[in-house]
Amino acid sequence: MAFSLHALIFALLLAAAAANDEPFDVRRHLSTVSSYDAAKNVILGSFVPSSVPDGCRAIHLNLVARHGTRAPTKKRIKEMDQLAIRLDALLTDAKEKTHDSSLPPNIPSWLSGWQSPWKGRQTGGELISKGEDELYHLGTRIRERFPDLFDEEYHPHIYSIRATQVPRASASAVAFGIGLFSGRGHLGPGKNRAFSVISESRASDTCLRFFDSCETYKEYRKHEEPAVSKLKEPVLDGIVVALVSRYQLNFTRQDVASLWFLCKQEASLLDITNQACGLFNPSEVSLLEWTDDLEAFIVKGYGNSVNYRMGVPLLEDAVQSMEQAIVANEENHKPGNFEKARLRFAHAETIVPFTCLLGLFLEGSEFEQIRAEQPLSLPPKPPQKRNWIGRTVAPFAGNNMLVLYHCPGNLSNDVPSGDHGSKYFVQVLHNEVPVAMPGCGNMELCPFEVFKEQIVKPHLKHDFNSVCKVKLELPESTKPPSTSCKYSSFFRRLFFGKDSNTDTGNQKTEL
Repeated sequence: MAFSLHALIFALLLAAAAANDEPFDVRRHLSTVSSYDAAKNVILGSFVPSSVPDGCRAIHLNLVARHGTRAPTKKRIKEMDQLAIRLDALLTDAKEKTHDSSLPPNIPSWLSGWQSPWKGRQTGGELISKGEDELYHLGTRIRERFPDLFDEEYHPHIYSIRATQVPRASASAVAFGIGLFSGRGHLGPGKNRAFSVISESRASDTCLRFFDSCETYKEYRKHEEPAVSKLKEPVLDGIVVALVSRYQLNFTRQDVASLWFLCKQEASLLDITNQACGLFNPSEVSLLEWTDDLEAFIVKGYGNSVNYRMGVPLLEDAVQSMEQAIVANEENHKPGNFEKARLRFAHAETIVPFTCLLGLFLEGSEFEQIRAEQPLSLPPKPPQKRNWIGRTVAPFAGNNMLVLYHCPGNLSNDVPSGDHGSKYFVQVLHNEVPVAMPGCGNMELCPFEVFKEQIVKPHLKHDFNSVCKVKLELPESTKPPSTSCKYSSFFRRLFFGKDSNTDTGNQKTEL
């Protein structure tokens, strides 16, 4: 057995080394438009030596997942229709200049007569079959990885499934649930079973669509988007010059931006890499990917603290679920009487702030800068290396899992965390891979109390209503709570005390 395990590890390491010598694949450079399989090699990534000691038992799982690969939105479909008209005009101009009815040999033939694959579509943004597969297989893998958590008969109080009201998110939840509970029911040849997916109104969903109801964030984003465009302009202008020289077509900055969007859609959704993507060389693709990553960093990630502060209700909800699981375990509640998993399906605007709240993808002293509410430097431009890479942070179906473990008796002494008095530990998996937590000494297993004190508590001094300038029509004591985050006030009292003031009007909200 030992020999076969070592052989497997060696084979995987060889495969990983060989992967580094693979030719450039544009599908791995599409920022947050990357499909899940392209962003994460599931075969290699699924084999991760566990730091969890034998005997420690998973007792609860929190999942926050982005919807799977989707079709372009209605607005983008119109942009592609306009691109088709623009490309036709460019080709006509090129023919007139050469006084020849045929295209010059340096112009790719696919440009002639190109029409958008989504031409005529009046709707968009829906989950496509590729996205269904991503979530279905994520569900099956999670059940296989944590059999003790998913060994009970389904009940909505044991396995809570929540999604935003946006159809692609709820469809992702359904695809995931079919995979998770396949073979557990009596419906059809697959022995599927029915399950519930709870959604809350967009206007009040402060757990999964906090960005919709945070006025401070909306003001910040509106203010920053022109500045982000300015940051992108030098890259786009440089690529315009290169493409005009390469193809003798009078491309503009907008043409390059639209062609890059088409490249991402063709490569991610249709596996077409030799048309729009073929217009760019690898260096240009890397620069375009960086501009997308830069935008995500500034308007969704660590670029401003309001981006993730507004997600505190989601973090509170996750901690509350783990507190409940610990109580149920300590009091020996009978199976079937307590929640074992809380499963959520939302958007990049949800998972990116949640990732930041956990302090992932930081370097060196950056975690302390976040705790001190100091701004971080922007991700460095290629060819410099960077931790913040959109295809890793939030690809389609990207996810964070918080797994709560119970390590009874002396087993906690085997956990490399430095805290041997704990019985409960949190492990964070990003896209199914265990990650070190800067807030917990870069350990993969963090004592639950340390997790709360070092990672969660610093964020709880910021109240969602004050950060987001929410005007309450009812007194706080009579305002009906969000059903998905109804325990937020309980945790604020738990951490700060009943009469504690949090981020009141005396503290200026950062913009």
